Amino acid sequence: MKKAFFVVFLSIFLFISSSTTYAAAIHIKVDGVAIASDAKPENKNKRIMVPLRVISENLGATVEWSDSKVILAKSGMKVILKLNSSTAEKNGKKMLLDVKPYMKNNRIFVPLRFIAETFGSTINYSNFVVTVDTKPLFIDDVQVKALQEEYHMTMGGVVQQVYGNAYNEAIYNIFVENKGEKVETPENYSWNLTIDSLGSYYKNAQYDFLDQKGNSLVRFDIYSLIRTFPSELLSGYPEILIHDVSKDEWYLFSDTARQSINRLIDTATKNGFQTTISNTVV
Repeated sequence: MKKAFFVVFLSIFLFISSSTTYAAAIHIKVDGVAIASDAKPENKNKRIMVPLRVISENLGATVEWSDSKVILAKSGMKVILKLNSSTAEKNGKKMLLDVKPYMKNNRIFVPLRFIAETFGSTINYSNFVVTVDTKPLFIDDVQVKALQEEYHMTMGGVVQQVYGNAYNEAIYNIFVENKGEKVETPENYSWNLTIDSLGSYYKNAQYDFLDQKGNSLVRFDIYSLIRTFPSELLSGYPEILIHDVSKDEWYLFSDTARQSINRLIDTATKNGFQTTISNTVV
């Protein structure tokens, strides 16, 4: 009787071990930063499965989700995954997956190695730590180390840096792709809220893409129109401008693009990719 019980117990244990198990001791690092997640990675059939959010946020891929289908896109690469299907599409070419994506506790789990390598990242696994190194951003053939953001408030200012390659690339692309029509330099623009001069612009923030030595490769400043005059007097003044400081050129910009940058920096901060250099706000 005891022998039979042991055989049954061993069979159940082996079955559980060979199927999906929580990778409780497994940690994921992207560009050297330990990634926290509200759902634990899982090890299924010797493949590490991670929540979709880990991929989309920290590898810089956009996500569309509908009808049990996930579309991940980044830099001309598009991957289509279907829940409970071993067939994926990579830029239209069908690929076979070792493990099918699945839904668990309202979270979509996808194969980490397949997604990471598809988007140009390298991945290594050693001693229960999965290390993902994303493709670095280069500007004029110089590698970017970090994005430095500086903004001022009524009393003091903040300087902070974002180090994740995927975040820096996404933010840089927003600046480049959302430059509007070239415009003349405003008559008044500064960190100060100049309320007595028509058509003045307030500097919301400045963004420096830094090289490995901390020198600025490219800098963009975002300005917004100070609306202390009646709307009819401000007609014709653009709401948002961007100053390409490196070229000393001014362009139209959009509030949508500005908000997208803010969201990316907020997400980078939440995931541990931001370091505060100074904070003098009181």
